[in-house]
Amino acid sequence: MNKTIKWIMIIGLGLVLLLFLAILIVPLTIDVERYKPQIEARVTKATGRPFKLGGELKPSLFPWVGVAAADLHLGNPAGFKEKDFVSVEEFEVRVRLLPLLSRNVEIKRFVMKGPRIVLERQKDGRGNWEGLGQTKTEKTSTPEKLPKEKSETSEGLPIETLAVGEFSIVDGNISWVDHSTDTRKEIKDFNVTLADVSLDKPIRVDLRAIADEHILALRGFVGPVGREPGKGELPLDLAVTLAETVTMEVKGRVENLAGSAQMNLAINIESFSPRQLLGKIQKPLPFEPKDSKVFTMVALALKLSGSPQNVIVSDGKLTLDDSQIGFHARAKDFEKPDVTFDLNLDRIDLDRYLPAPGKDEKLAVEKEKSSGEQPKETVYKPLRSLVLDAGIKVGELKAKNIRMQNIVLKTMADNGVIRLDPFNLDLYRGRMDVNGTVDVRQNTPRTAMTLTLHGTRVGPFVLDFLQKEMIDGTLNADIDVQLKGDQSEQILRTLNGKGNLHFNDGAIVGIDLANMVRNVQAKLTLADKPSEKPRTDFSELIVPFSITEGLFKTDGIALSSPLLRLVVTGTADLAKETIDMQVVPKFVATLVGQGDTKERSGVMVPVNITGSFTEPKFRPDLKSLIGQEFPDKQDIDKLIPPKEKIKEDLEKQAQELIKGLPFGR
Repeated sequence: MNKTIKWIMIIGLGLVLLLFLAILIVPLTIDVERYKPQIEARVTKATGRPFKLGGELKPSLFPWVGVAAADLHLGNPAGFKEKDFVSVEEFEVRVRLLPLLSRNVEIKRFVMKGPRIVLERQKDGRGNWEGLGQTKTEKTSTPEKLPKEKSETSEGLPIETLAVGEFSIVDGNISWVDHSTDTRKEIKDFNVTLADVSLDKPIRVDLRAIADEHILALRGFVGPVGREPGKGELPLDLAVTLAETVTMEVKGRVENLAGSAQMNLAINIESFSPRQLLGKIQKPLPFEPKDSKVFTMVALALKLSGSPQNVIVSDGKLTLDDSQIGFHARAKDFEKPDVTFDLNLDRIDLDRYLPAPGKDEKLAVEKEKSSGEQPKETVYKPLRSLVLDAGIKVGELKAKNIRMQNIVLKTMADNGVIRLDPFNLDLYRGRMDVNGTVDVRQNTPRTAMTLTLHGTRVGPFVLDFLQKEMIDGTLNADIDVQLKGDQSEQILRTLNGKGNLHFNDGAIVGIDLANMVRNVQAKLTLADKPSEKPRTDFSELIVPFSITEGLFKTDGIALSSPLLRLVVTGTADLAKETIDMQVVPKFVATLVGQGDTKERSGVMVPVNITGSFTEPKFRPDLKSLIGQEFPDKQDIDKLIPPKEKIKEDLEKQAQELIKGLPFGR
């Protein structure tokens, strides 16, 4: 019995020794090079691309099962300019043999050196990555069977444990070639190292590359991945750095990547200077803003959750220089986008961010006007499918030098109709309320808008907006307009509506109408010594108007002041920027009660205003002046000292006036 056991042990040890020797000797005696054509043929058939093993194959069996190869090439389909889709200089993988028997995978080494991937797109939009792994037969086969095959083999990894000693990709290169836009991008020196690789522990990731000559780095932890990668939770704790200037941290988890993916992430971009970043990557700002101190500090933090079909952004905080923006949003059904968002901005001066005016910009505008080219038509189709529910609040805003406070905007869109309701703000000690709709269901948009102003100080508003003094006072207004189109010329030609402007306790700056009437020659002939700051004070100015196809019309702008009553009638073509109006002032005989309705006697001095908006022409209506009946002498004496006879003197002044005016020469 003992001898039997002894011989069994001897035979067993002998077999193990023979197996050991075979494992050591077989790789040395078998010529694996003879199998390279078969391997190349199998890979070519599996990928549908030509495959070439240019280097030597070096297999090993004990104690590590592995293979080393060099000079691998996976080619492109016919019709692409690049020869290879993927090429690898060296590749080596070694796995411990005995643990495989118990479904424990121990990888000693997985190293890929010099991989090169070229993603190429042709002018017709076809990419060399399309159809990878498909043969002609598979392309025409019924695709319904594929999900069944996948479901039968997707029961998790057929292993108990995983341990990787060394995993690295060294000196990689990824290129993007787009022949349709004639562009080429490259990521080079691509290096990836994974440490502590297992199924039940976080994997440390260290990635470094150079993109467009700028360093890109990613470090952190991923996992544990679990026994069934793609199912369950995958924790992330990563930091991405660009050009050693911008750092973005991503923390959280993604779930069920192989199925209905979900995410719950916190994203934080640390404070950085866009100017410094662009300087480091040697790229200028898209334009040079008016203020050279803007774009010096940006920071962003937000939480991202939901699924690829339903994305939720919450707790968003954006810092732009000295402005703080809080926001949250939700987007779903991307084929017919359904977007909801709210934004709260404390303050911003938009004028600081506008391009600085320059000769090049002015020449470009003049060239565009002189070229006569039609502007490109705006595509409204995406807006017709948009569902939007947005709210915006701004504490303080400055734009085009206009200052606004406490802005509240609510806008909704559905089926191509965009509604603003409400839209209100504080404007120069007053309040503005707007509501309206923009209908883009047709190629030519239609807009309807109502605007109401309450107690706005119009003087500071006009001064800030136009950089000149024109009118002052407190303004109340009601305006209702409709228009078509999205280009300024078309808008002005199709503008229709009506409104009423009511100014109180103000002045028209730049014209002294009372002095014009009091001294016809001195003012209507633009005499040598006008007032330094001429102005016409009024207690009330009422401007009723209507607009028909871009033609502004008023039947009676009425101005009331202590010594003057004024009525303006006429039209203005908003598209042609021409004006044709008549100003009929009336010099009242007493100072009793401003704005009263009692009939006054006075001297009428009509003035015609013609020309363009930029160069208006003021001319006295001499026919009306000479032909009018004059008031009693007692009334005239109250206005002008009785040094001369007013009737005779006005006739002489009118004759001299005709000689002094341009059309009288």
